[in-house]
Amino acid sequence: MENNKVHIIKNGVIALAMTLFFSCTNNFKEVNKIGISENEPQGVGIDINAKRTDSGRVVANLISPKLLDFENRTFGYSEFPDGVTLHVFDDQNQRTTIVSDYAIIYSETDVIDMQGNVVISSHQGDSLFADQLYFDQNKQWMFTNLPVKHKTIDYLTNGKGFDSDRDFKKAEVLEISGSYYIGEE
Repeated sequence: MENNKVHIIKNGVIALAMTLFFSCTNNFKEVNKIGISENEPQGVGIDINAKRTDSGRVVANLISPKLLDFENRTFGYSEFPDGVTLHVFDDQNQRTTIVSDYAIIYSETDVIDMQGNVVISSHQGDSLFADQLYFDQNKQWMFTNLPVKHKTIDYLTNGKGFDSDRDFKKAEVLEISGSYYIGEE
């Protein structure tokens, strides 16, 4: 009888230990989230100066006073609530500058969504003014479907959208609502 009690206790302890062992899993991502709310950034950066290179050459330089890192989300992103200045360099190291009041970079797509007083100044002297502009870093393409003003050396063109490569060589104002000659006659 005594042997039977020891056997029952032993089996009970083994069953309890096995239950505890198999209920514990390696949830490293869950452990990392401890203390971080889903609505809070996992990191904050101040005075950001990030450079993107290709074959050792700087192709873009992003400058911002503040970065909020939400890469812990399912569709991760970095937010720049105080605006950005983005310098994009062509193959001859000529700079195009894009400035906005607010921006988000979506890491899965590598698209930058710039909003509020977006101004682009190219090295050729072209300028673009818009409320919102997307810049696809992989394709080196910028676009918007919102109203824009595009200024070249000779013309000021208003429209309801814009498509262009980073060098403004293929710049196109969409749905033109007005174009004005401003060059010298």
